[in-house]
Amino acid sequence: MPPPPDGGYGWVCTLCVFLVNANTWGVNASWGIFLDRYLARDTFPGATRFEYAMIGGLSISQALLISPVVAASQRRVGTRYTMLLGSLVIFAGLFSASAASQIWQLFMSVALCFGWGMGLVYIPAMALLSPWFSSRRSLAVGFATSGAGLGGLAYSLITGRLIAVSGPAWTWRILSITSLVFNIVCSLALRERVITTPPTTAHRRSAFNPRTLVQTQIVLVLCWGFLTEFGYVALWYSLPSYATSIGLVPAQGAVVQAVLSLGLGVGRPVVGYYSDRVGRINMALGMTLLCSLLCLTLWTLARSYAGLLAFAALAGVVSGTFWSTVNPVLAEVVGLADAGTTFGAVCFALVIPTTFAEAVTLQLVAHGGSESSGGANAGSFLPSQVFVGMMFLMGAAALWLLRSWKIGDIERAGGGGGNRRFDETVGGGSGSVVRVVWWTPKRMFTPKRV
Repeated sequence: MPPPPDGGYGWVCTLCVFLVNANTWGVNASWGIFLDRYLARDTFPGATRFEYAMIGGLSISQALLISPVVAASQRRVGTRYTMLLGSLVIFAGLFSASAASQIWQLFMSVALCFGWGMGLVYIPAMALLSPWFSSRRSLAVGFATSGAGLGGLAYSLITGRLIAVSGPAWTWRILSITSLVFNIVCSLALRERVITTPPTTAHRRSAFNPRTLVQTQIVLVLCWGFLTEFGYVALWYSLPSYATSIGLVPAQGAVVQAVLSLGLGVGRPVVGYYSDRVGRINMALGMTLLCSLLCLTLWTLARSYAGLLAFAALAGVVSGTFWSTVNPVLAEVVGLADAGTTFGAVCFALVIPTTFAEAVTLQLVAHGGSESSGGANAGSFLPSQVFVGMMFLMGAAALWLLRSWKIGDIERAGGGGGNRRFDETVGGGSGSVVRVVWWTPKRMFTPKRV
């Protein structure tokens, strides 16, 4: 198999994936603007904040839940037609939202239909980018995933203006047409780099295999994603409400959210650039740990507009580390040929945190303190802030163990069984085998680029 070109048409694919992220995750970020409008005008009488929060969470979780369907569609009709189908489903979901008159219709259009379309477009696009790069893989993926942050910033500002001028119904229609055009163009321009494998191996890799999830290294990746997604989704949807709780006006809360999106868009290429130099797992570990420290210190102490803006800018850089580094990390852990299929399995496993993260946070806020002036006060957010920080901290611990596993795997591959001082023998006689004990102190603390 020829080595990845590490550029060339791969940069066109990177730009396309950037636009796909902007027109899926970026559009999803505009839900918060619609939410403010619906709550202010009581557009859907009887609808609760919890129901609105579930719409935002479900739109994300449905995009991940549909990953087995995405894999089956790619095998049957190919990646391009799968993405074109997803583009049409996104258009249908957003356009039908313009006619919603009851809350259940928003569940059907935004949470389900739009979420399924996101999965059909986003998952194939992200999986086909890594094979185009080797030494610049993390940089390319970081730039591509920054579309979610910059797209979220752009669409949030555009959506707010469109609602003020044209109303929610026409805003949904304009978003549906815009996303349809961009997603179709990107689906047609993206090119899949086929990795040649033996027929039996290729058949095995093409299928969505649940057994993938029980391998030690994949379990650690799942723990990292599962835990940090709880923190990421909770932080993303809670920050504007926290801004209001410390006495800021809703417009200032919207600016805080925009700064968080800007940090996300700027930070992901930076994280990707340095990942290629200090190691993909090392960089993911450092950024996840830093996000935990920011949540447990700077966020809990932020009681002013300037302090919250500083936290949003810094947290935006590091909070989305999972999505900007998971594909390069999977390429390191399971190999380039298996990374795409494994990514689909990982997405499927993240349905629970993406669905319930905001609901859990709302409950923590509700029980975290007294209510004042009809809303939560700053002190009531402390349990949710600690929860978010601890999720990122435990995610960093999972990455630390994954790093130790990778070092042991490198030693075993390069030294015919690794460093035998840290190996143990399993079985006896002629049937005994050597198993690498990868959680030893030496492997956990040794400096190595992985």
